[in-house]
Amino acid sequence: MKKVKISDKSSWFLILFAILFGVMVVRTIVGKNNSAVDLNSGATPVIVNTRPVVLSFSDVMRRAGDIKNITVRGADATGVLKDGTKFTATVNSDTEFLKDLSDKGASVSIDASRGALDILGIWLPILFSALFIFWLLRGLRGGAGGLNRTLLAQNPTKVTTGKPKTTFADVAGIDSEKQELQEIVEFLKNKDKFRALGARVPRGVLLAGEPGTGKTLLARAIAGEANVPFFATSGSDFSGIIVGLGVAKIKEMFEMAKRNAPCILFIDEIDAIGQKRSSHSINDQDREQTLNQLLIEMDGFANETGIIVIGATNRPDMLDAALLRPGRFDRQVHIELPDLAGRDAILQLHAKKFKISKDVSMHDVARGTTGFSGADLENLLNEGALHAVRAGHKSVEQSDLDEARDKILMGPKKNRKMRPQDIKLAAHHEAGHAFVSMMYADVTDPILKATIIPRGRALGMVQHLPVDDKVSMTISEVRADLAVSLAGRAAEQIFFGADKITTGAESDIDQATRLARYAIATAGLSPKLGMVAVKQVTSFGTRSQLETASEKTAELVDAEVRSWLDVAYKDAVKILTKNKKTVARLADELLKRETLTGDEIREIIFGKKSAKSAEKSDVATKGAKRVLREHKKSKKSAD
Repeated sequence: MKKVKISDKSSWFLILFAILFGVMVVRTIVGKNNSAVDLNSGATPVIVNTRPVVLSFSDVMRRAGDIKNITVRGADATGVLKDGTKFTATVNSDTEFLKDLSDKGASVSIDASRGALDILGIWLPILFSALFIFWLLRGLRGGAGGLNRTLLAQNPTKVTTGKPKTTFADVAGIDSEKQELQEIVEFLKNKDKFRALGARVPRGVLLAGEPGTGKTLLARAIAGEANVPFFATSGSDFSGIIVGLGVAKIKEMFEMAKRNAPCILFIDEIDAIGQKRSSHSINDQDREQTLNQLLIEMDGFANETGIIVIGATNRPDMLDAALLRPGRFDRQVHIELPDLAGRDAILQLHAKKFKISKDVSMHDVARGTTGFSGADLENLLNEGALHAVRAGHKSVEQSDLDEARDKILMGPKKNRKMRPQDIKLAAHHEAGHAFVSMMYADVTDPILKATIIPRGRALGMVQHLPVDDKVSMTISEVRADLAVSLAGRAAEQIFFGADKITTGAESDIDQATRLARYAIATAGLSPKLGMVAVKQVTSFGTRSQLETASEKTAELVDAEVRSWLDVAYKDAVKILTKNKKTVARLADELLKRETLTGDEIREIIFGKKSAKSAEKSDVATKGAKRVLREHKKSKKSAD
């Protein structure tokens, strides 16, 4: 059996209180577990096990003449009957009752003394309440001793320790960020090389980026590459109910790091304690004290300690300026979402854990996962493996990864009971998107597939497979994307009439509106508004205002957005009306097969003979000329 070591006085107080409470409970139980005897009127009581008999209050009143002596203590009474039988009773100790007993020959005495347990029962709750209040007041003073020491022992900081085996070889897709942090590794391995030149290595490094981009993995890789201890904790671990507890935890963590220097001290989600301070944050005094202690500890480092503090956050804009100044977090590394080459490298790295078919092209998977983080890509492969198991495949096939991507992007398949007219309308809606996209093949991404299988809230969709990652968009690409987005609603109107259009284009209209507003109000692509950035102010539950803009400018932005969307919609209607038979054929094929690949769509539109050549030459030229004509028209109207 393991011995429990009591290290603080508060534990002794708790044990003592528990013992005394147990004694009082036992005393109460023992006092009430005496053997009872039923006393009939005038009958001689039978004594069982020589214990006193128990009389009720009515028995005492009825047998008052038989009582020899009685001692009353509060509501409890003990005594002896004239035949020598001892008894206990619960009585009403008022004056008239006692006088009546005395008149009938009983010797009555009153016991007003108090026992030790009675005294403890009164004073122990008062004593413990006073101790607790004193304990609490010490914590409210903000000190790290007393209460905080006790609470710190009972609520230790959750710190992951050890020397991780992760190295830079286990991190892919963020090569520039790894190069930025290579200096930290070199410093931990060889300090003398830096000291010889008088160089000061950053004491703190802030890793900022979207969730799942590999901030924690990168921090572990630095420690693993340098072969030094790694201490990891979270910003939320320093929050507590008692004021001053976070300060004590900060001190404890940095003392531990100093004892194990050189080392890496990693604080994840540091914005939980490092938020900007303000004069209005009266209710955040504990958090501000914790932040102040963190600032003091980081500023107190000497260059030769060898402690590197690495913080990670998704919101660097929320951090206090004092935390980001040189000498604390004096290097900030922003980890972007991986580009095409980065996604390919990440997939190749994670694919080693799975049994992937040789026919799977990770480059194609990377092309279809724009905007995915490293964690998303690992989840994609895992979802693909789960689907392969359900499908009975011996390895993860391309179809499994496609299904996993669709599930992540749109949600699982829905077995909805849809009316025939709704299915037909969805097919024409997606056919409109696909056809107009083919007409703008030179400026839009190639189509991967079109489907009318419901997923999530979508009844169908057209997916594109980017050739590479776009860092910017031309005005031709913006206008083409607007036309493609509104082509679904245009197809509904052309084939079913203006009174049959549905709410199915909700997400398309939202996407087109955001793109048009960005191009006009932020990117300066509108000739009417000019090169002026009119940003949208983020608001919560209220109407969004336009920053640094007059009412007239705001009206001009709204009018220009409406104009761009109207031009794009008219362009989509014009294209679909001229090619109504081809679009109808494409919709019929969607109804038959439910899903069409990009090659199948090209074959339906252009025929088997010249599908690829038509897409690359004639159609592309027509699409580019069409966009140019619409752009010139809008420019003339602006002038």
